[in-house]
Amino acid sequence: MLRLAFRTRHRVFQQNAPITHRRRVVSDSVDGANFDNSPLVRLIQKRMQHRQEIESQIKDDTSPDDRQKFMKALSETDTLFMEWQEWQRTRELLNETRAMLQDPDPSMQAMAQEEYTTLNEKLNASLETTFPKLLVPASEDTSKLSAYIELKAGVGGSEATLFVDDLMRMYLRLALSMNWTASVVSSSEVDGGGFRDAILEIRGLNAYDTLRWESGVHRVQRVPATETKGRTHTSTVAVIVLPISEDEAAAETNNELYSMADIRIEVMRSRGAGGQHVNKTESAVRLTHIPTGITVSMQDERSQHQNRRRAFRILQARLLDRKLTQDVIDRRDARRDLVKSADRSEKIRTYNYAQNRVTDHRLGLSVKNITAVMEGEALKDILDGLVRQHEANLLESVLADVD
Repeated sequence: MLRLAFRTRHRVFQQNAPITHRRRVVSDSVDGANFDNSPLVRLIQKRMQHRQEIESQIKDDTSPDDRQKFMKALSETDTLFMEWQEWQRTRELLNETRAMLQDPDPSMQAMAQEEYTTLNEKLNASLETTFPKLLVPASEDTSKLSAYIELKAGVGGSEATLFVDDLMRMYLRLALSMNWTASVVSSSEVDGGGFRDAILEIRGLNAYDTLRWESGVHRVQRVPATETKGRTHTSTVAVIVLPISEDEAAAETNNELYSMADIRIEVMRSRGAGGQHVNKTESAVRLTHIPTGITVSMQDERSQHQNRRRAFRILQARLLDRKLTQDVIDRRDARRDLVKSADRSEKIRTYNYAQNRVTDHRLGLSVKNITAVMEGEALKDILDGLVRQHEANLLESVLADVD
């Protein structure tokens, strides 16, 4: 009878046991005997204790406003509470199974060992995936934001401008594979091909949260087409990813990011290619946000009104980016490396054409297929790794509060 019950229970957990291939976020697997020593478990225990304290404050004479406040606080931990209850049930089964590991019957002992392994894996899966996602939920403030990508040629002369063109195509192809919409908002083409700078607009769910880690210096090492001696040249492009506010209609009005009284607006004649029009019409617009010194110039459109509208959108994006970055800095006390990921002067990636290799220096990851990265497909793997690294850093910041 005991064996039959054991086999039945074993089949249930065998079917429900999760299969995980994800990178470990917190630490290596924890053995069942040491689960209580896990900082993550101790943190959840603190959250559950706080939940009980809230529940104890809800009484028959609690005012409607206080009751609503308490119920809202409880609802925020409902999912974690249910997962924690499942965790505790699994822990009880694990303890029962541990007692059977010394059974004198070899077949019973083998079944006990198999179930013990399955239950242990289930608990570790909760530690590695389920609990971290519940403790560090996706930011509602940024998950719906789209993104501007600014690219500026750095050192390397014409090779840097050509690499701006390559990166533009890489991001446009990535957007296509992610089912985002993408367009070129502004670009400054140079003689001989390539671009001195460009701005892309990428719209879609999680576009900003996914692309924000592209901000930084991208370095390319390759032999230019004009190089007669086959020497490898090193060039750089600076990439800045900016969030697009959902309320773009308010870009030219007072809003929480700035007051129109702080904006200096200048109009001028466009410069560069464009025929006689650029010399006769004051269509170019330059905006300066006086408190921060942020300047935006726009001259791509023939209409001053269109250039003005685009310039305000870019200014709003830069100020929103400044606000989000400051929010990160304000929370950096526990984990200073969160700010490092937003350092636009840092070399973040190297594209080595001679060795057919792309190396992301933050992850310590090398992809030996540069074509796949430039086509956007392998770039998704790098971006996924950066998102996971960010989540791990956030979780470690949360765990720093555990006694």
